[in-house]
Amino acid sequence: MEISSKSMEKAICFIVFSFLLVSANTLVESRQEGYISGVISKKGLDFSKDLLIEKAVSSMFPLHLPDIEKSVKISLIGKVHLGLSDIVIYNVDFPSSSVETGDSGIVLVASGATANLRMKWKYSYKNWVITISDHGTAAVEVLGMVVGLNAAIVNEEGTLKLLLLEHGCHVKDISIDVDGGASWLYQGIIDAFQGKIVSAVEDAITKNIKKGIIKLDSKLQSIPKQLQVNSVVALNVTFMDDPLLTNSSVELEINGLFNGANENSVSNYYRKRSQKFLSGNGSAKMVEISLHEKVFESAASVYFNGDYMHWIVNEIPESLMNTGGWRYIIPQLYEKYPDDDMNLRMKVTSPPIIRIADHDIDTAIYADLIFEVLNSDEVVPVACISLVINALCSAEIHRNNLAGSIRLIDFTASLAWSNIGNLYMQLVQAAISTILKTFFMPYLNLHLRDGFPLPLPHGFTLQNAEIIQLDSRVIVRSDLSYAGRYDLSTRY
Repeated sequence: MEISSKSMEKAICFIVFSFLLVSANTLVESRQEGYISGVISKKGLDFSKDLLIEKAVSSMFPLHLPDIEKSVKISLIGKVHLGLSDIVIYNVDFPSSSVETGDSGIVLVASGATANLRMKWKYSYKNWVITISDHGTAAVEVLGMVVGLNAAIVNEEGTLKLLLLEHGCHVKDISIDVDGGASWLYQGIIDAFQGKIVSAVEDAITKNIKKGIIKLDSKLQSIPKQLQVNSVVALNVTFMDDPLLTNSSVELEINGLFNGANENSVSNYYRKRSQKFLSGNGSAKMVEISLHEKVFESAASVYFNGDYMHWIVNEIPESLMNTGGWRYIIPQLYEKYPDDDMNLRMKVTSPPIIRIADHDIDTAIYADLIFEVLNSDEVVPVACISLVINALCSAEIHRNNLAGSIRLIDFTASLAWSNIGNLYMQLVQAAISTILKTFFMPYLNLHLRDGFPLPLPHGFTLQNAEIIQLDSRVIVRSDLSYAGRYDLSTRY
């Protein structure tokens, strides 16, 4: 008997992957630190539980049970051969369910369930004089069914392993309604098959729970340790230590740093923190993702080390692309290269520094602005201005992406070198301000608004997300919805 459980696996996957999405509500003593930490709250666990049951029911049922045959002795009749076939559980209702977490693992229990079965019956009776047989259909109502599982999640060399500790199904009672036959037959079916039908239902559901967990564990083992973001960067999603289960949440951490798309792991340059500081107030949202400032610095370092942080300035007033436009700002430039076209080349000289304080994300960018003259098909560097750019960033949610924007606060400019003599920096700085505001900041915002995807399983969408900048971390709190299903965010 082979039952499809893909939808059930996806629902269980949500419980596992959602552990990436929330920061804990207390100061936690460090084990092995990661830079993206997460917890799924009690509200999120209830969401997961309801979705899991819904998907399990839709994927497991209708559930076909094996045929049952038995010979029984009936008073005044004698020995009768009975058989049940085409036994199908076609409907199950779970009116009550709960999920608990703690030292014993994750315990999910659905109780008070009812189920409906349909089947075909037949009997035959034979003695030395006559042979009698008949057949018909029957409906069975299963009452007081309880289904439960207890699972643990452990870290095995940076991946998650799912262990099924206990699982089972118990049926309290059944009611059989026989269509056709005689009253003696009805009582015979009840006496002969009640226990066998109960056992068949319990065994079938128990076996399918185990199948689903085994398949899910295989999928967890195959999760790559880095997720490709684009052709340049990938996110290290190696799990750090075992998940921590409390009585109201499940917490875990991933490495969370970016590395080059073709690299196997991130540099050890980043030192692990001895403690992780997480939000102090309980979240009313289902999930909450906490990203340390080192996550963003690691992304900036990948782009810098990959030599992607240099640009030719072109979206500025056209007059500044010719030496004539600089006649009154840098007179000697115009005198030496009259009316020649120019390039302005911006090059970041070290990885940007990102610091997240309460409510603010401060960024310092060190860059060179190089003046180049296009003279007789030759590119001639003539001067270089060193810049220290101070900017303020803000985080935003676009769909399931953590995006952002940046605005200029101030900058300082100093002459690094010049082939055309000293420059009057006060005038030059005013022109550079125009370049930063009309080219550099809009260019950065064009790319920052795309952001990068948060680690959500396929089909789930953030709902009513909130963002907080707090103590070196960006924290995203959100409810969730699942594609093709009603929104549960307001039910709890």
